[in-house]
Amino acid sequence: MHGKAVAVELPGEKVVKQEVLPWQGLSQARVTFIPSTSVASLVPAEEISPGEERPERARLLRGQSVQQVGPQGLLYVQQRELAVTSPKDGSVSILGSDDATTCHIVVLRHTGNGATCLTHCDGSDTRAEVPLIMSSIKSFSDHAQCGRLEVHLVGGFSDDRQLSQKLTHQLLSEFDRQEEDIHLVTLCVTELNDREENENHFPIIYGIAVNIKTAEIYRASFPDRGPEEALRAARALTGGPMISIYDAEAEHLRLGPYSWVPFPHADFWLQQDDEQILENLSTSPLAEPPHFVEHIRSTLMFLKKHPSPTSALFPGNKALLYKKNEGGLWEKISSPGS
Repeated sequence: MHGKAVAVELPGEKVVKQEVLPWQGLSQARVTFIPSTSVASLVPAEEISPGEERPERARLLRGQSVQQVGPQGLLYVQQRELAVTSPKDGSVSILGSDDATTCHIVVLRHTGNGATCLTHCDGSDTRAEVPLIMSSIKSFSDHAQCGRLEVHLVGGFSDDRQLSQKLTHQLLSEFDRQEEDIHLVTLCVTELNDREENENHFPIIYGIAVNIKTAEIYRASFPDRGPEEALRAARALTGGPMISIYDAEAEHLRLGPYSWVPFPHADFWLQQDDEQILENLSTSPLAEPPHFVEHIRSTLMFLKKHPSPTSALFPGNKALLYKKNEGGLWEKISSPGS
């Protein structure tokens, strides 16, 4: 594999040229993204200290088998949601998300206190979302005496519309824009997460989980995506912004109250065949998981039944609260005061 001469911005110095190999972008270092180049042109702006390992994390992650994660101790994060917690959490031990095709799953972790944020980004408003991710972690780590911020980016593939590449660029540019030093530890995005079959491209990794206690990140799928899967999916499909869904101090999942305008032509889309739904309601029709159409249909049915959120969904216009029971499963709390 040939190296490529790319611009590297060193702190306090002018832009210089340095010969790097594509996989050097996987090192544990702050990075600068060079616009209009491939993901492989991401290079470290500082070298690893002597003797420190430089694992090819993307290669190792791609090579893992997919683990099916059960609901016990799990907080599943849907598109345009984020959740943050720490090892002190007695209810949630795993954060996870999947079904990322052109989307990216972002994990930001503070190594000092273990505070961990996972979010599922689709490129709708990356400039606003990255500061939200940062502030969620800083709420835990303001008083941390040691440690650093490490970011892991997973998802996307070499899609025809280059939506994955655009999102990769946006995320790295926005993280680089932050005042804090952020170390890129895992980069498994776009062409680094791509496989080709019969001249069609697909993601290798669709979903990941992170163990809050051990910091392990691994390939994962999630049979249980609750609670309130349809409600949460409806909020995203109708254009809701990125939101935080978990109160780590109270150990409550907090949903809503949400508002949305009626989804246009829901009846029309429900009458269409699977191919039409794939072609028109997916950013990457050929790469979607098998359950994509079923998921869209169930979300459209929910939106048809609830064209706008009402007191039936949010009694008293209050948030829906869930807490883990002794079995590690989500259980609804009757009211925010409970």
